[in-house]
Amino acid sequence: MSYVIEQKVGKYTYLYECTAYRDHNGDPRNKRVTIGKIDLKTGLPVYKPEYLERMREAGTPVEIPSTEKIFSTEDIKQSTVRDYGLFHLLRHLSDVIGLSESLAVSIPRYWQEIFMLACYLISSGDPFLYCEQWIKDTECLPVGSLSSQRISELLVAIKPEEREGFFKSWCSYRSEQEYLALDITSTSSYSELIDDVEWGYNRDGENLPQINMCMLMGQASRLPVYHTVYSGSLKDVSTLRTTLAKFDSVTDGRPVLAVMDKGFFSRKNVTAMLGDEKIKKFIISVPFTSSFAKQQVTSERKDIDSVQNTIVVNGDSMRAVSKTRRWDNNHKVFTHIYYSAKKAFQRREHLYAHVAILREEAEQSPRKYIDDSEHAKYLIIRRSEKAESGYTVSIREDVISSELKTAGWVIIISNDIDNAKEAMRIYREKDVVEKGFLRLKNSLDLGRLRVHSQESMQNKVFIGFIALVLLSEIHRVMSVQNMYKSLTLKQLLHTISRHRIQEISGTRIIYPVTKEQRTIYEAFNVEEPV
Repeated sequence: MSYVIEQKVGKYTYLYECTAYRDHNGDPRNKRVTIGKIDLKTGLPVYKPEYLERMREAGTPVEIPSTEKIFSTEDIKQSTVRDYGLFHLLRHLSDVIGLSESLAVSIPRYWQEIFMLACYLISSGDPFLYCEQWIKDTECLPVGSLSSQRISELLVAIKPEEREGFFKSWCSYRSEQEYLALDITSTSSYSELIDDVEWGYNRDGENLPQINMCMLMGQASRLPVYHTVYSGSLKDVSTLRTTLAKFDSVTDGRPVLAVMDKGFFSRKNVTAMLGDEKIKKFIISVPFTSSFAKQQVTSERKDIDSVQNTIVVNGDSMRAVSKTRRWDNNHKVFTHIYYSAKKAFQRREHLYAHVAILREEAEQSPRKYIDDSEHAKYLIIRRSEKAESGYTVSIREDVISSELKTAGWVIIISNDIDNAKEAMRIYREKDVVEKGFLRLKNSLDLGRLRVHSQESMQNKVFIGFIALVLLSEIHRVMSVQNMYKSLTLKQLLHTISRHRIQEISGTRIIYPVTKEQRTIYEAFNVEEPV
């Protein structure tokens, strides 16, 4: 037989469920379990969610003071308990950043389903096949049952013009004048029915056909702004002009500074951007496969290492020189040359250590490594009758010297940014895009496109984009509030998901928040649900 008692500890009064029993000697004992406490403001009991759930499963009547009702055993048996906290948080964030409004205006027929599928991807990361049960167990918008069949129908029902309408509305709402970082990633698929799935350079190193996703993200807001999908066989540089032209039409000519890594670089591509009035501003890193980059290092190597040329970017000290260089007969570019002695030293030590290990391996087992490409790159392994092992091993000093010539150097060019420190700051913040793609593929189950048609693929990626917007906003707030010191993103999602709601005979009862859940709500400036 169990009963509830109150016990005051300091300023709080705790509630305990006591169960009487006899120990192995036959002596009477009591087992006590904390089930809640008395609210200091109202004087009413506040029960733990675990206790209410246990009582629901046992079919035991529980008095809920906030409703002034006592529910019967049959009422409790037929009640439902759903996860509530994550939906409450994501809906708040979506409203604040304008995502809900942009979806509702541009895709009025399906915006609620799109939003809930995005929430599902964030919460679960599992294929859409398992969404139906998640919807049943989660507080959500009135979307009905999202069965596998209904989701398949939805993925072909959303029209391309509706997606573009969303991007136009979303870009208009996100009206901050901020730099936009641009990058491309690939995602693999087994499908043979998607037009854009083709063989090409797979950035994940997988032996599978793929599609390319190109994305623009705001560097101040850290939110995805626009994305588009290309054939998997297209090279990065061939997509740039089309993407920026699309973005220009969506934003009604809003100024864009495209921040690109060296994967976009080619002489032809830069020349095309300089001659294109629509591509007004860009920053791009130049690889050392380009003679232009090598020329800049050669011209500045002797004089760059001085205090006068020192800049500090995000705590990192480096040397920097900015020059205006002629690109072709019609154009000049701002050229920023950087040298980090620290990175050059680290690169040299790493390379020396790597070669030393390769040499030791080759000297111990020359026959094993004589045809190995990595050993052959840095070593000369020859047969020799004079050597005791039958082989001689020597280091290719010229190869090492050639690699170290550009160690610690970075070349960035722009048609707009003339200050070296500002150019490096902007370029370094490009990792917003890279982290966004990582979340899109790893956290949102888009690393494999389990769809079987072109339109389904486009719409699944679009839903992933909506999920990424929400996830990026969570990441931004967690970074600003220093929340990563105490919990991970996964822990935050799990903790807030456990805030639940129970519905008994038409009465909705939201469980009281825990200390950890209250901390999360406060960090995101979300009112506690009542």
